[in-house]
Amino acid sequence: MLPTPEPFVKPDMIFSVSDASALLKKVVETAFPVIKIRGELSQITRATSGHMYMTIKDANAAMSVIIWRGTPIKFALTDGLEVIITGRLTTYPSRSNYQIVASDIEMAGVGAILKMLEERKQKLAREGLFDASRKKPLPKLPTTIGVVTSPTGAAFQDIQNRLRERFPVHVILYPATVQGTTAAAEVAAGVEYFNRAKNVDVIIVARGGGSLEDLLPFSEEIVVRAVANSQIPVITGVGHEPDWMLVDFAADYRAPTPTGAAEAVVPTKISLIQELDNLGHRLSSAFTVRVQNMRTRIENINIKSPHQMVMEHAQRLDDITRTLGIIINAKMANAHSKMEIVSKMPDILTNKMAMLTRAVEHSGQMLNSLGYKNVLARGYAIARGADNTIISSAAKANQVTSIEFADGIGNI
Repeated sequence: MLPTPEPFVKPDMIFSVSDASALLKKVVETAFPVIKIRGELSQITRATSGHMYMTIKDANAAMSVIIWRGTPIKFALTDGLEVIITGRLTTYPSRSNYQIVASDIEMAGVGAILKMLEERKQKLAREGLFDASRKKPLPKLPTTIGVVTSPTGAAFQDIQNRLRERFPVHVILYPATVQGTTAAAEVAAGVEYFNRAKNVDVIIVARGGGSLEDLLPFSEEIVVRAVANSQIPVITGVGHEPDWMLVDFAADYRAPTPTGAAEAVVPTKISLIQELDNLGHRLSSAFTVRVQNMRTRIENINIKSPHQMVMEHAQRLDDITRTLGIIINAKMANAHSKMEIVSKMPDILTNKMAMLTRAVEHSGQMLNSLGYKNVLARGYAIARGADNTIISSAAKANQVTSIEFADGIGNI
């Protein structure tokens, strides 16, 4: 049971509203100069002044929370996040309510942190920041490496030592805090600096091991977006093997440790020498095979003597001559046949004219024999009417005006 304070206000005392509010404010602030409250955040808003207002609640009660501008916050606040708020309890007389002014805020256990990280991961994944298509290949042999980490941490020393052991290269350090409220902004600024300067071939973002809360800056959106948008390949080496921060999903290559990041970015001198030896052996073998193939092709070339080449051309010319003779003879025979036909054309035309003349004479004889004049000569006559029409009926005999005979026409 929570202790119950003794009442100090007498029943007969009368206060103004302002006095009662001021007294209540003093009592609350005196009784609760520092308090820790655990609950779930909701209704988070940020005023134009920079102050943040929200509610912390559980199943049975709710309380207003104020976070003044400038108060350090280690992670993004979202509705539904379970936190522990440290601050002082006070009242707000104008609204007759009480509230806690937060001086520190932390997540309530690892479960809450993991829930927040999973929700943020899904959000960033939907934006495509983790897509494989965004990954850039690492340079084979970088000459300059940029490192974003703390200059005093063990991570930078481990990276330098391993680079010296494997393949010494030039290293440029961008000093950044890797823990605390400013860590995320400084790490993102380091990645953006190297992209602006374009003075390195690859970037390593690193930090040594730590608790989940210590590593949270490497899961902040500002860091993830800076790495995802980098035009220079980025290798992450944050924490230890089991530690996966959201920046690891956005990086082009994720190493398990800072030392692993150094190993990934450069080869060992021994492995490089071995690779050069292998390439030399393959080149030598390929050259030997090619020379042998060329020798074989040269040996297989059959060079003919000039006399043989002339004889072959003469034979080809003889073949062409024979072929042309056959073609010319055939065309000449065809031409002779056509000339014989042309020479016989006058006799043919004469015979044709004689046949046509006889046909015309026969037709004339037929025409004369079939003409009506010959019929009239045999004693027949043609009776005609007034309009020179032929009268062919006895009933119209009274209409006859003239009669045509073989030797002329007589009028009636």
